[in-house]
Amino acid sequence: MDHTDTETDGTSLPPAAGAELHRRLVYGDAAALAETYAVYGGLVRRIALRVTRSPAAVEDIAQEVFTELWSRPYAYDARRGSLRTWLSMLAHRRAVDWVRHEARHRKAGPADDSALHTLPDGAPGPDETVMDRERSLLLHSALAELPPPQREVVHLAYFAGRTYREAAAELGIPEGTAKTRLRTALRRLAETLADPPEPSLERGA
Repeated sequence: MDHTDTETDGTSLPPAAGAELHRRLVYGDAAALAETYAVYGGLVRRIALRVTRSPAAVEDIAQEVFTELWSRPYAYDARRGSLRTWLSMLAHRRAVDWVRHEARHRKAGPADDSALHTLPDGAPGPDETVMDRERSLLLHSALAELPPPQREVVHLAYFAGRTYREAAAELGIPEGTAKTRLRTALRRLAETLADPPEPSLERGA
């Protein structure tokens, strides 16, 4: 199956074109990096925003992703999926790292209360923002902990909007295998994200 590497905004990159871009990147063609960014920059930024919920973090994460592609183009293995999938998974990892860093920073010192006096009407308060990011960290950390075969299928379904049949074609695996990996991954995520029992109740049992 000739699966076209299609962006949700209509931009598309046929597999042969993706392979040629990668070849040029390996040989240090700067124009290839600009072309790759033009096709996939929007995807990387959307993923970064979805994970971090921080517009301020988006461009930094995008820069990190494309800097890694430029400095280590050989890290991408076409046998494991498309360049689009690899970039989206890299964006996801970088965004999770950012959220973890923010969580550690919050625990390390007191928050700056001056921000409370500058919130626009209708903006979420600091407690809401912290809770949103904590939930985001929990979800995306759980995704990052999945075994790679399961994570790839979930990532294609969640971020790339693929069906399990399309994910199977992109990964070069049977449809039944893709469906099983997706079902198993979702079950593991549900178990991980379920509210844990209170420690005091466990000790008192």
